[in-house]
Amino acid sequence: MIDRLEAVSNRYAQLTELVSDPALSRDPPRYRQTMRERSRLEAVVRAFGGYKKLLSELEGARAIVLDEPDPDLKEMARDELKDLEEKKLSMEEELKAMLVPHDPLDDKNTILEIRAGTGGDEAALFAADLYRMYARYADVKGWKIEIMSSSETGLGGFKEIIFSVSGESVFGKLRWESGVHRVQRVPSTEGSGRIHTSAVTVAVLPEAEETEIDIKPEDLRVDVMRAGGPGGQCVNTTDSAVRLTHLPTGLTVHCQDEKSQIKNKAKAMRILRARLFDFEEAKKNAERAADRRSQVGTGDRSERIRTYNFPQNRVTDHRIDVTLYKLDLFMQGDMDEIVEGLAIRAREDALKAERL
Repeated sequence: MIDRLEAVSNRYAQLTELVSDPALSRDPPRYRQTMRERSRLEAVVRAFGGYKKLLSELEGARAIVLDEPDPDLKEMARDELKDLEEKKLSMEEELKAMLVPHDPLDDKNTILEIRAGTGGDEAALFAADLYRMYARYADVKGWKIEIMSSSETGLGGFKEIIFSVSGESVFGKLRWESGVHRVQRVPSTEGSGRIHTSAVTVAVLPEAEETEIDIKPEDLRVDVMRAGGPGGQCVNTTDSAVRLTHLPTGLTVHCQDEKSQIKNKAKAMRILRARLFDFEEAKKNAERAADRRSQVGTGDRSERIRTYNFPQNRVTDHRIDVTLYKLDLFMQGDMDEIVEGLAIRAREDALKAERL
C-alpha cells in the first residue's frame, strides 16, 4: 500500500507542475481532465500525509514505552499507543478505499431515461415526480438539466422523459439510480382512498463524446414526421419530429420536443451515442451489463431497487437496506444520504473484489 501511495504522491507532484504550464491552458479538454485528476489525487495525498504523521507519533510512543523510567509516563504512553494503533487501522482502511481505481465514467455527463411501468396513469404521474426530484437534486448540486425527449399524458405525467444532466462527477453520483422505482400512494384519480402500487424504470447512461462513438452515415436511417402529442404550434403542421434507427444494432431514438428538425436530430444523436456507448461498455464488461439488466428489468412492480411510500412518508433503498422517514424532503432533492450510501457500498464492494 505504501508503494502505491508514494506513486500517487509522485503523480500528484507531476500534475501540479503540469498545470502551471501555459501550453496546457491552451488545450481546454486536456486542462479540465488534468485538473480533475489532480483534484482526485489531492485528497489521497492529504490523507497519506496524515498517515505518515501518525506513524511518526506511533514511533515516538513506542520509544517512550521502551525507554521511559517513570512508570506513570510509561503507562500514559501505553494508553496513547493503544489509541494510535486503533487510529492507524482505521486510517489504513480509509486509504485502501481511496486507492480503489477511479472509474473514468464517473466524470462523464449523464443521460437519464425515465419510463412509466406498471400502474397506468399513476405510473406516468410518478415518472413526472421523479423527473422533478432529479431536477431539484441537480439544482442543489449546481448541475444543468436539458430535456432531450418527452412523451406527456393528458394528466400531466410522462410515459417517457429523457434528459441530460451536465456538471461535476454527474455519472459518478447518479449511476446507481438505474432500476425500478416503486411508489405506494393514493392516486389523485382515486376516489375511494385506496393505496395503489406502481412502478417506474430509470436508466442512467454516461453521455459519450462524438469522438468516442463513430456513427457511420450508412449505418443510420433518418425518418422525419410531424410531431404528435398535446399542444404546441408545430404539432401536426411541420415535419419537425425525427426518428433515428441504428441499423447494426436496431436501436431507435425519437425526438419531437423542438420546433426545429435540426435541433431534434442533434438531440436524438446525443441519445443514440449514449445508448451505443453503453452498449459497447456492456460488451466489454459482461458483469456491468448483467447488473444493468437486473436493475432496469421490465418495469414490473416486483423488480424494485427503491420504494417510495407516501402514506408513511418513507423511502427505502433495498440494495443498502436504508429507510428514511423524510420522503417529502427526498422528493425535494434531499437525496444525498442514499446517493452517498450507494457510492460507499460500491467502493466497499470494489475493495473486497480487489482483495480476492
